[in-house]
Formats: sequence, C-alpha cells, structure tokens
Amino acid sequence: MSHFSYKAINNEGVVVKGAAENVDVFSVYEALSNQGLHVIQIRKKSFSLSALDLSFFQSRVTRNDVIEFSRNLSVMLKAGVPILSSLDDISLTLENRCLKEALLDIRRKIELGMSLSESLEAKGRLFPEILVRLTKVGEETGRLERSLSDVADHLQKMEDLAKAIKRAIIYPVFSIVTTLGAMLFWFTYVLPKIMEVMKDMGVQLPLMTRMLLAVSEIFQSYWFLVPLLPISFAVIIMALKRNLKTRYYLDMIKLKIPILKLITGNKLLAVFSEQMRILYAAGIVVDRSLDISAEAVGNEAFRRSVSNIKEQVLAGKTLSEAMSGERLFPVLATRMISIGESSGNLEEQFVFLAEYFSKKLDDISHKIGAMMEPIVTVAVGLLFAFIIMGLLFPVYDLISNIGKG
Repeated sequence: MSHFSYKAINNEGVVVKGAAENVDVFSVYEALSNQGLHVIQIRKKSFSLSALDLSFFQSRVTRNDVIEFSRNLSVMLKAGVPILSSLDDISLTLENRCLKEALLDIRRKIELGMSLSESLEAKGRLFPEILVRLTKVGEETGRLERSLSDVADHLQKMEDLAKAIKRAIIYPVFSIVTTLGAMLFWFTYVLPKIMEVMKDMGVQLPLMTRMLLAVSEIFQSYWFLVPLLPISFAVIIMALKRNLKTRYYLDMIKLKIPILKLITGNKLLAVFSEQMRILYAAGIVVDRSLDISAEAVGNEAFRRSVSNIKEQVLAGKTLSEAMSGERLFPVLATRMISIGESSGNLEEQFVFLAEYFSKKLDDISHKIGAMMEPIVTVAVGLLFAFIIMGLLFPVYDLISNIGKG
C-alpha cells in the first residue's frame, strides 16, 4: 500500500484535504469519487514523509479525545439518534481538527456501506484496537451504545493510570532539573567571579576551594554537555528500542530497578487486568484477548510473558496454570484468577485485580513524592553546604591573616 495526499471538493462545495492509502493513484481517485468527492489533486507521499505525517496526526488525537467521542456517540445512540446524524453532530462540536476530519471520513465510509467498526479500523492506529474490537462486538450483539460506553470507561481508567505514573515521576524530575540548573548557574557564573576576586587578593586557596575551582572550570568549558547528555541518552535509548532484542532487555531492566519496578510492574498488571476484564465481558475468546492485551501493555518483556501464557492456554492449560509459570505475575493474580475460573466469576476477579493494582500504583505515586522530597532536600543542602564552605574557608584565612598583621 502507498500513501497519498489529496485535495477535493465535496457536494457542499467545500474544499476537503486529506490523506489516503491505496495501491495506486487510480484506486485513490476511484475511492474518493465513490465517496462523492470531486478530486482536484492527488499526490503520492514518500515513505518517510507518510510515516512522519501519520505519527504527527496520531499525536494530535489524544486518549481524552477518543474518550469524549466514544461517550458522546454512546449517549446519542442510546437516545435513538441515527449513527450518521450522531457523527455529524459530534463533528460539529469538536475542536480537534484531526479527529473532526477522521469522523467525517468515517461518516462517508458508512454511507458507502461499511460498518462503524470497519470504518474505525480503516483509520489505522488513530483509534485504539480495543475501540475497534468492542465496536464490532456491539454491532454483532445489537448493544453498540453499551460497548461504546464500556470503551469510554476503560480508556478513562487507562488515562487515570497514566496520570498516576506522571504524578509519581514529576517531582523527582522537577527536582533534578532545577538542581542541575542551579548548579550550572553557580559553577559557570557566580563561582568564577568570586574566585577571581580571591586570586587578585592573593589568598591561598585551600583544597576544598581548589576542588570547587576545578569543577567550575569544567562547567565553563563543557557547559553544553549538561543539556546535551540527557538528550543524547534519550536518543540512544530510542535507537536501541528499534531493535526487538535490545527493547526486551531495556524493558526488563525497568522491571528490575528497585523503585522503578514498583511503578512499571503495577502499571502493567493494572493495564493487563483492565484489558482482560473488558474483553472477557465483551465475550472475546481468551486467546484473542491475550493478544490484544499483550499489544496494549507497551512493554516487550511483559508482552512476551503474555504471549507465552497464550501459547500454554492454546495447549490446554487453564489461564491461572499458564500464569503461574510466569515470574512477572504475582501469586495474588494467579490465585484470584484460579478462584474466578473455579467459581465462574472470572470477570469479577479481573475487576478486583485491576482496582487493586491501580490503587497500589496510586499509593506508590504519593509515597514516592513524599519520600523523594527529604532526599532531594538533603542532597541539595549538602551540595550547597560544600560550595559555601569552599567559599568561606579562604575568606576565613584572609581575615585571620589580616588579624595577625
């Protein structure tokens, strides 16, 4: 498939711009004509440009946008509003231009005979797979509005998890950045001026002050490394993640580092439990649910563990038996799922596990902030105590010499 950009005029006389994916220009032209568009121009995009455009397009449609869309469509369908009218009304109220264009394209596809799930799936990774899958289930069962409402609730829980993780790391990151900024300012601007004054006065500098002077000279010569090093580190990590093998080891490291593993591990277990809950409640088979959940977790080590569970389930084991052989799943999760399988209330057990790990992650996020505050305060205090002592020692020697004279 190739990627194309097009410019066309719709039946209302409005110029429409967009992107399309098809075999060749003629296929794109035919598809656009079938949608009632009068094509003005079609251009083929290069692979790199289309990938960049797709990434940028997706980044402008947030999870909150999808939540709002799913919930509004559910409410309107429940009220008896036809789906085409619902999509029209929703698109009129949207501020996000990218999502608005996507919904208008989905509406045109539905007019041509496609189902809502097929239209959503045709937009690629713009919409999460869980939305596509549950929409299809809702269409088959005649409960589309319920499926859309379930998706909105599910995505809202995922958004709450993401906020909990951000809350856990925002204080440490802020503290490190501000401390480095203060150090850079002191060592490149303040200390050199003070040291010059002391040298002019002929003060003999003690060891601690000479150490400060050496550090200050390094900062003055290589100050650009302070912002460059973290950027370079991030670029290297992104490059390593392009390789499946190195991505696996990097993701496994996240599950081994003491504090980071509490955040990452509980987040992955909460996402997995919530994904399995909603997919199981929708009637999707276990092996397919495991496939979707494996892709949703976003961690290669955890994904492989879930894939191993799927293979064992297909081989005849129960879900709890398959999970018991994977070290990334705690005993609590295995035991609760085993009870759910025995009692026939597996959905309730997934609900419990999702809430349990979400609550645990939320508690950790609050504790990390409270724990990091005194650690950062002590570290910054010791750093500036060292600087102040390095500055006061030569001043004390100068005053002593003056007193003796």
